[in-house]
Amino acid sequence: MTAARPTSTSPSGARSEGPRPGLRERKKIKTREAIREATYALVGEQGYDATTIDRIADRAEVSPSTVFRYFPTKEDIVLTDEFDAVLLEEIRQRPAREPWTDTIRYVLRRAVQVGLDEDPEVSRLRTRLMVQVPAVRSRMMESMSATGRMLCQAVAERTGRDPGDLEVRVYAMSLIGGLMETTMYWAEQGHRDDLRDLVDRALDVLEHGLPRAENH
Repeated sequence: MTAARPTSTSPSGARSEGPRPGLRERKKIKTREAIREATYALVGEQGYDATTIDRIADRAEVSPSTVFRYFPTKEDIVLTDEFDAVLLEEIRQRPAREPWTDTIRYVLRRAVQVGLDEDPEVSRLRTRLMVQVPAVRSRMMESMSATGRMLCQAVAERTGRDPGDLEVRVYAMSLIGGLMETTMYWAEQGHRDDLRDLVDRALDVLEHGLPRAENH
């Protein structure tokens, strides 16, 4: 979860365009997307382990060094979703007096919906790889720390606390960890559940605590 997507969604759900990027930036975006698309296609055809950087470069019509310039590891190609900046902007656009729990629930549901709307098969592929490939899962845990720092900043802005406060850090990383487990659970269950509903369940646990098991 890194970098910034060139467009975002407003609270009303309409897509909002930022300043149009220059030619050089547009070329970078095009190259980055070509590398991603080549990777997803190859993984779908031959599996993750057989998908080498050389094959990705050949399919994307770039050099291996170009692939590494955009993505330090193969795992980064799979995991980079570019939603962090969008999430932060969505949070900042919510009404200042809205309860924080309502804000985060709305924004996360929107983020899930946008991801599924844009390419549901890629979303499912990525989460399957998180479950099946230890290297992808390990890299995901590393990248979550960057998302956690972003969320700390957002929490601090809304609550008036310092982003470095222990309470802010614990809350933010609990949320990030819960979301990671939610996406893995979704994949483990064959993606048959509505991911938005699973996110709601995870947020309920963080907000109200673990419910008592029902007696059967």
